[in-house]
Amino acid sequence: MPFALLKLYNHDKCNFFKYVYLLFIDIFNIFMENILLLSFIFENWKIFKRLKSMLKRNLFYIIGGLLFSNLALGQDFEVAPVRLEFDAEPATSQMKTITVKNHSSRRVSYTVSFADFLPTTSGERKILPPNSTKRTCANWINVNPAFFELNPGEDIQIQVNMLVPGEEYGTAWCMLFIQPTREQTSWSADKQLAAGITVSGRIGVLVYQSPKSNQNYSIKVSNFQEVTMPGDPQRKFSAVIENLGDKVAHCKVFLLASNMLTAEEKQFPPKDFEIFPKLTRTVEMELPNDLPGGKYALAIIVDYGPKYPLEGSQLVIDIAGEIPKADKADSTKVNP
Repeated sequence: MPFALLKLYNHDKCNFFKYVYLLFIDIFNIFMENILLLSFIFENWKIFKRLKSMLKRNLFYIIGGLLFSNLALGQDFEVAPVRLEFDAEPATSQMKTITVKNHSSRRVSYTVSFADFLPTTSGERKILPPNSTKRTCANWINVNPAFFELNPGEDIQIQVNMLVPGEEYGTAWCMLFIQPTREQTSWSADKQLAAGITVSGRIGVLVYQSPKSNQNYSIKVSNFQEVTMPGDPQRKFSAVIENLGDKVAHCKVFLLASNMLTAEEKQFPPKDFEIFPKLTRTVEMELPNDLPGGKYALAIIVDYGPKYPLEGSQLVIDIAGEIPKADKADSTKVNP
């Protein structure tokens, strides 16, 4: 930083003194925000005796950290919702809104930006530059405003307008980022930061677009098997779930154990996740240890919407332990 200041001084003395003045004001404001905390610590001698000793030994570093903490602090703000699902038809537009609220004690400037992402088989999203993937919709979106300022406690509604090109009947997606900005506190020759703004944190909003007329939902379940390893506290089972359609499938997956002797069934808590078109997910489920001993038909069931049939797969397992006796009424209910 001293080298950058010297470089600025040699090239532009006027901006150098202006920069130093603004930096001094910023440091002073941060110091005043923290002086009450320091006063409280020093006044409560008995409670903070050890802390006070530490403060005396490291006062220079602590005050320095307080003074220059603005270099790394992110702003406290809220964005809602964090998911936008558009269903506009080709050659039409649709608008939704998101709300941004400033929870910090300062007036903050914000910008809106876009990015693409590639979903993975593990459910993660790899962030990429905008308009760099086949299924991007980043260049179909217009936001208003794209740059704004909020006072402490103030909020604003951002209009997000989706304009779908003609003949685009498939599903597309992207990320919309809301990010606070601040003035640069170090001199940079980077042309991308020439405006004197750096990003200090961001919140992402998932954006999906798929025409309402696109009803191409299709899920397939395969490779249902036990994957328990030595030392696992519970038995584990996995299955491969494949999205054969062209819609983002919001799936609820659960295990169903049916005792083949008593016909007693037990359903276990589900897992929720989504699968993007033409991708697969490997899901693992755990079987609790409280089932009575016996032979069971174990099924994995995938529910991806009330309008579509359940998908699943089944295998037969043995559970060690005491096998319950089936009475006559129960034995007549056993499915062949």
